[in-house]
Amino acid sequence: MLLKFKPIAIVAALLLGGQVHAEEALRLAFVDPLSGPLASSGQLGLKHYQYAAAEINAAGGVLGGRMIEIVPFDNKANPQETSLVLRRLADEGFSFVSQGNSSAVAAAIIDAVEKNNSRNPEHKMMYMNYSAVDPALTNEKCSFWHFRFDTEVNMKTAAMTTFMATQKDLKKVYLINQDYSFGRAVGEASHKMLNEKRPDIEIVGEEYHPLAKVKDFSPYIAKIKASGAQAVMTGNFGADLTLLVKAARDAGLDVDWYTYYSSLLGTVTAMGDAGVDRVYELVEWHENIDNAELTEFAEGYKAEYQDDWRYMRVRTMLHMFANALNAAGTDDPEAVAKALDNASYDSPLGPVRMQSENHQIIMPQYVTLLSRDVEHDLEGTGIGRKTVASFQAEQVKLPTTCDMKRP
Repeated sequence: MLLKFKPIAIVAALLLGGQVHAEEALRLAFVDPLSGPLASSGQLGLKHYQYAAAEINAAGGVLGGRMIEIVPFDNKANPQETSLVLRRLADEGFSFVSQGNSSAVAAAIIDAVEKNNSRNPEHKMMYMNYSAVDPALTNEKCSFWHFRFDTEVNMKTAAMTTFMATQKDLKKVYLINQDYSFGRAVGEASHKMLNEKRPDIEIVGEEYHPLAKVKDFSPYIAKIKASGAQAVMTGNFGADLTLLVKAARDAGLDVDWYTYYSSLLGTVTAMGDAGVDRVYELVEWHENIDNAELTEFAEGYKAEYQDDWRYMRVRTMLHMFANALNAAGTDDPEAVAKALDNASYDSPLGPVRMQSENHQIIMPQYVTLLSRDVEHDLEGTGIGRKTVASFQAEQVKLPTTCDMKRP
């Protein structure tokens, strides 16, 4: 287990990070959009990585004192651009790569890493995924070299629809999602699981829109309004969610929202009072969970970046990565991957496990509701999340079709 350090020690580690020589550091490539329409999501993830790595570095680093260095690369959320970045990483000797925004990009990374490891067995790479949740990535497209540290779409939707099934007055739902692998997976899982758990709920409309290209969602909102929907279920994230919610607020759309990414940067501010007691989100942590260790960690991040901590899975991922490095006793990616395979982690919120059969993490999940009746808010709005349902790690586990080929 890693030692606990105060936020001031993390800040000191951040300040000292620039003094670490590249040859001494354990480099982790962070590949996400740092420019373009999804840049805010990528920049948010980068800050999370830097702060979580600083906590580990403040506790002494890994492998007897090496510091983890987060090295950012901009892929503009584009699979083709990502493939070029991966070639550069291979040329520059990176062994570890991480990414989260866009499952299409994640699939491109898995493909690039598999090809690299086959062609260059002396310079293998390992990939850690913090937010790309297309179920295929740990099923038919699974890879020994890929580890997912976020719950995948079917797992998320299973938990969310279990909660929705308890809402007895809910009869009409509208689905709207981004038109690519992740959004399609959300739509398909929502149809299947709502029908199984509440066949009396009617899907009154469904839309798939281009990823990160729609500037005005008012035509979509007009359709939702005309459908008579009581609730909207969406996997949208980034600008696609913020602009959707803004259009709904401007049109006076009176519905509940069932979401996976409504606490991301700017979204709560955009919703304001329109989101209070109406917006549900499935998360692995939130700011009003009663846990002193994680509250202190999140408050330290807020003091450092003047922003809210969002992805506790990033901290979990880097702790598990550090533990795997130390267990392997080497930075050889194959040895580290074998140490992560079926690894357990005693998180502050309960047991977490990386499934050996498909390298999909299972961890506790919470359904939250936006509220003003909270101690900690988001974005200075006076609005924060409170738990309305919770699931332990084993409760969200699902079967896998992964047929993993191991080295």
